Amino acid sequence: MNTENKLQTEKSIMNLSLMGNIAFMVVEGIMAYMTHSHSILMDCVFDFTDTIMIGPFLLLVPLLYHPVTERRPYGFSQVESLFLVIKYSVLLMVTMQLIIDSVRLILKGGHRVNAGEIAIFEFCVFLGCLIIYLILRYFSKRYQSVAIKAELYIWKLDIISSIGVSLAFVAQMILEQTTYGWMAPYIDPIVAIMMSLFLLKEPIETIFRGLKKLVLFAPNQEILDRIRIVAERQMQTCSYTIDFLDVIQTGRKTWVEIYIDSPNDIITLQSLCRIRDQIRNELKKEFDQIYVEIIPNLPDPN
Repeated sequence: MNTENKLQTEKSIMNLSLMGNIAFMVVEGIMAYMTHSHSILMDCVFDFTDTIMIGPFLLLVPLLYHPVTERRPYGFSQVESLFLVIKYSVLLMVTMQLIIDSVRLILKGGHRVNAGEIAIFEFCVFLGCLIIYLILRYFSKRYQSVAIKAELYIWKLDIISSIGVSLAFVAQMILEQTTYGWMAPYIDPIVAIMMSLFLLKEPIETIFRGLKKLVLFAPNQEILDRIRIVAERQMQTCSYTIDFLDVIQTGRKTWVEIYIDSPNDIITLQSLCRIRDQIRNELKKEFDQIYVEIIPNLPDPN
């Protein structure tokens, strides 16, 4: 897929995700106001936060396909990493505030909500999220960027959380018919807290990954090992050995610099170009935008 097709695919997917978020945000906001449910409010705030972050990102997408220059050696990839850090930091703060509010509600004795209405509503939300997720996943098979993966993950969370909330309120309806009916007022804030804790993992992990990319730290060992294996396999046809592997990831771009030694001190430009192209072509299957350079390790003067 060429750059233009990638750009159009990504913009289409992000626009569809944006429209879906707006629709669910409005419906959940109205329902949260009518039912006073913290669980639905949690969904609404999460969708609202994601929606306001998608808008500016749509303006950023075309810049991510600009070629690197001397003035911008990493292009706009670090802007993407910064954007994801900001996005998930906001989500993290919102989630923490909702946990605090739900705990306060529990300490005040909880509150009753119409469990039947919420169970049916959340099941409808589950079906809607599932449909949008399947559509996004279908179109993303052509191309998946870091941002698209983040959107797919958020929709997947919406699917899990909505069906979980629906089942929780079905359980509340059953509970109200037993001697444990006194627990009913606590179900809504407890479910909201459980949803919040479930949603905390992804923002925290993404923030740490984004910060590592912003300061140009090396990726995790698994990625380094994978690149090293591919490079060593392609070099088996020559006498070159890897002296040092330098890998930088920021946003969707990956830079690989392979410093090599040659036992017989004979290094040809033709062999370097051939090996570089072979390594790059193989790594393209796993990395979105990857740059590979092979550099002879020159000895220091005595």
